Amino acid sequence: MTADLQFTGERYVPGTAGEIAHEHWHRYAFAARWASGRRALDVACGEGYGSGLLSQVATHVIGVDIDAATLAHARQRYANQGNCTFVEGSAAALPIGNSSIDIVVSFETIEHLPAEDQPRMLAEFARVLAPDGLLVLSSPNRPQYSDARAYVNPFHLHELDRSELAQLLAPHFPAQHWYRQRRYLGSALWSEEPHGGYEVLAGTATSAGPSIAPEAMYFVVVGARREAALPASFPALSLFTDSDDAELDRIDAQAREVLRLDRLLIARDNELRESHRRAAELEAGITEHARVASSLRDELASVHAAYRAEYERLTRQIAAQERLVAYRESVRWWLVLPWLRARRLWNRIRAA
Repeated sequence: MTADLQFTGERYVPGTAGEIAHEHWHRYAFAARWASGRRALDVACGEGYGSGLLSQVATHVIGVDIDAATLAHARQRYANQGNCTFVEGSAAALPIGNSSIDIVVSFETIEHLPAEDQPRMLAEFARVLAPDGLLVLSSPNRPQYSDARAYVNPFHLHELDRSELAQLLAPHFPAQHWYRQRRYLGSALWSEEPHGGYEVLAGTATSAGPSIAPEAMYFVVVGARREAALPASFPALSLFTDSDDAELDRIDAQAREVLRLDRLLIARDNELRESHRRAAELEAGITEHARVASSLRDELASVHAAYRAEYERLTRQIAAQERLVAYRESVRWWLVLPWLRARRLWNRIRAA
């Protein structure tokens, strides 16, 4: 399989533009620090770009996915990364040995499973992890992802809120440290001396690593006459947005309009295909009608020729009868008739 996979909305594939790319790349780049030098398992690996990225730092990465065609693509696409293998299997029944993995990553997977399979998936993660193993998992926050936007993702079978996800994790992963992720549209202030308070990552679907913060559009300086007069601590990162999320709402509205227009285009395309289908049927019907008409014309021509020949034969026969009648009504016929009768009588006498 040499062609790139097409983005259907079910799984991210490299080359898809928009915030979805940053969200997915960021998760793998964020988790890579804990995969370094360890055995990693990427559950629902999809196209394989995340497994490929993790394999740059891990000792070995296994990518598991339920779709055989996608895995065939991944094996060919990342064949040059010898410490990365791809295995077909379900997230709720992993084809992996007990305690054989140091870190499991599973991003945007759990919501694709029905509710009854989600606990089995987490139990499988615990089974394959070593006793000190680590799970890094992401899940959409239903109240924000779906409810607040009146959005329905057709590929999500059972979305969770925070408390529901925490309860599912608790039996096997009671120690939890939570992060929150979302697009951010607003103003960002960050210290030039963060002292480890934040990190900047940059990369693509194939590589990621530390980067530097963007160049300043503005500088904000806190000054004093002497060092001791400065505050004892500064926030490493400060984010600000309007309380109504107006910019985010504007972009979401644009996205909804794009989706509406896309649905309209799909409907128009379907109508056009249906029109083409009907036109093809009509064209086929016209062709068949033309064939039948041609056959009928040939039959009519044959019948006409037969009738014409019969007409000409009857015309000749009538003409002959008319000549015979005319002859028998002539004087010559009446003069010859007694002689013909006498001759016929003489022939009978001779025959007797």
